[in-house]
Amino acid sequence: MTSATLLIVDDEKSTRDGLRMALEDEFDCYVASDIKEAMGLLKGEPIDLMLTDLRLAGDSGMDLLDQALALPRPPVSIMMTAYGSVDTAVEAMRRGAWNFVTKPLNLDEVELLLKRALRSRSLEKDNVRLEHEVQNLREKTGSSKHGLEKLIGNSLAMQQVGELVSQVAPTRATVLIEGESGTGKELVAHAIHQLSGRPADKLLVVNCAALSPQLLESELFGHEKGAFTGATQKRVGRFEQADGGTIFLDEIGEIDQATQVKLLRVLGERTIERVGSNKPVNVDVRVITATNKNLRNLVSKGKFREDLFFRLNVVRVLMPTLRERAEDVILLSQAFLREFSLENGKEIKSLSDDALALLRSYPWPGNVRELRTAIEHGVVMSNDPTIDTRHLPYFLSSSEDQPPLIAPSQTQSYAEMGEKDENSLASEGEFNLHVLEMHTIRLALQHTDNNRTDAARLLGISRRTLQRKLKELESKP
Repeated sequence: MTSATLLIVDDEKSTRDGLRMALEDEFDCYVASDIKEAMGLLKGEPIDLMLTDLRLAGDSGMDLLDQALALPRPPVSIMMTAYGSVDTAVEAMRRGAWNFVTKPLNLDEVELLLKRALRSRSLEKDNVRLEHEVQNLREKTGSSKHGLEKLIGNSLAMQQVGELVSQVAPTRATVLIEGESGTGKELVAHAIHQLSGRPADKLLVVNCAALSPQLLESELFGHEKGAFTGATQKRVGRFEQADGGTIFLDEIGEIDQATQVKLLRVLGERTIERVGSNKPVNVDVRVITATNKNLRNLVSKGKFREDLFFRLNVVRVLMPTLRERAEDVILLSQAFLREFSLENGKEIKSLSDDALALLRSYPWPGNVRELRTAIEHGVVMSNDPTIDTRHLPYFLSSSEDQPPLIAPSQTQSYAEMGEKDENSLASEGEFNLHVLEMHTIRLALQHTDNNRTDAARLLGISRRTLQRKLKELESKP
């Protein structure tokens, strides 16, 4: 698969080069020292992400941010600053930065933020693509059932969810989706919108937990020019963007009291007011919300408005846990197997009986999301037509201390391998912990064709930890 492209902008060469070397295993990196060089790359290359310093040789990273966001295909941007206060960082985000990070940089934090930013862009792309695909299917087949195809399951619980989605989708009713993390709440929101008859490209998703109260208010309702420091132009909020369509507010239990009041007005009067304005704007928006918390409990504790709860809870969809629909585990596994085999260019046709038994027996605390990740791991680790237990993540085993797989054909555990190497090397007087650890890491790298990300996953450690160990080990005699 093609790596995401990252533009690193900093006027200090050591910082540029250090970040490039640290991140080039994960991203296709470009570097620039000033705004002119950066804009040249942004206009000439398909840049997905931009990591820019606030100060650029006398210029401002804010100016670069403004110019980048004006491009037809703007990158998702993260601001670096060693000088500004929290207010400066908030201003950057209000002007369009996805997030910020402070210097001195924590490389783990930088990498995590970049991956989250990339995921955010990927979700937006997937949403647009999915909507177009569904619309094409509707036009070709005239079917009214499209939209439920992602809600995989033959269990009674999922049949009931599907029936409820079909019943409520064509209406204007506000829907509250409750359930544990990983149960598929966002898929239900997509299905409701797809079956609603509203424009396919008019579903906007907002993760309420990912934004501060101030940013969330501006994100939802927009703001006028000059409404706050850094508001250099009017911004249309998500509710206005979704006019005529649907807005999906995920993690609704995380919003603050002030935003709850404004949301209550939207639901009651179908109007919004931009930050910095008292002029109401009419909106026709279907509202779907989701939470992994019990909103009734939050109401009883005074953390969530009761009147807003009643407005949101017109129709409640309760997503079952995977434990409650265990009969769907195999059906879901087979669907994920097809998906990831195609994505990774492999021809893996099935799961062995032992693998199926292991999948059935595991309690899946992370629900469908955890199962999906386990099958992806199996596809990545298998070079055979069938996935066996040795290809699946080690934590699925009933033995809590079972180590991760070192190779598809390797049946020894790390402990057994270490014991064997210790005996053989000790007989020659050469064994020590350094040799054993280096040997294990080399085996992992050999199996993954020197892909450090895959090797780290294989060893059960982070890629940053693997890089640190390699430096430590290679520095030893």
